[in-house]
Amino acid sequence: MTPARRRRVITTRDEPGELDRRLIEAGVEVIHVPLIEIADADGADLAEALARLDSFAWLVVTSRHGARRVGVAAAAAPHVRLACVGTRTATELANLAGRDVDVTPARQTGTGLVTAMPEGHGARVLLAQADLADDTVSTGLAGRGYSVTTVVAYRTLIRKPTRLEREAMASADAVTFASGSSAVGWAAAMGDTTPPLVITIGPTTAEAARRSGLQVTHVAADHSVEGLVAEVVRAFSLDS
Repeated sequence: MTPARRRRVITTRDEPGELDRRLIEAGVEVIHVPLIEIADADGADLAEALARLDSFAWLVVTSRHGARRVGVAAAAAPHVRLACVGTRTATELANLAGRDVDVTPARQTGTGLVTAMPEGHGARVLLAQADLADDTVSTGLAGRGYSVTTVVAYRTLIRKPTRLEREAMASADAVTFASGSSAVGWAAAMGDTTPPLVITIGPTTAEAARRSGLQVTHVAADHSVEGLVAEVVRAFSLDS
């Protein structure tokens, strides 16, 4: 896509993936600077919760990292219904569980998932999420009538970029944030200094960036990787 060609974008996820690939296909020069690292959860809480997964009606997963850590247990509990915040998480979980995910919202946010779920009527839910996740999903599901047990599936650690990475961050045309944690990581490394364009995957991430002192210029209308790429291209078109 011509409007985005030769523009430099920083991606900040823990590992390069579909976002980087799609941006490159759109003609963007991508510089991947991971600002977060993913680590296993501390303690035995996750293992203990998964050992009694049969006692739950639903397993709700909020990210692909969580899906990777609960998918095998889901395969051993075929009656448990599955729900995921986003399509990438759903694909990961479905592949590991050996069955389709029952609920994936069109609006790929925690609030979107809560809205897409049927009424709870006391059904028990195991919610697997990051240690830094907020209570949007747990509180929302409880409000819909579910009995929610929350377990930390993994930890999100802030990564300090190298000097060369910080130089690239300072000279880029745009930065993308696909999670609030990566925005926190940027602020820890660069303060409130950002490229001209700061583009987030959705409103929750945008709010986390603003709380960290960053000025968000664009928020993807479709809260997905595809939507984030489209917003990058649109932002460059407006900025050209």
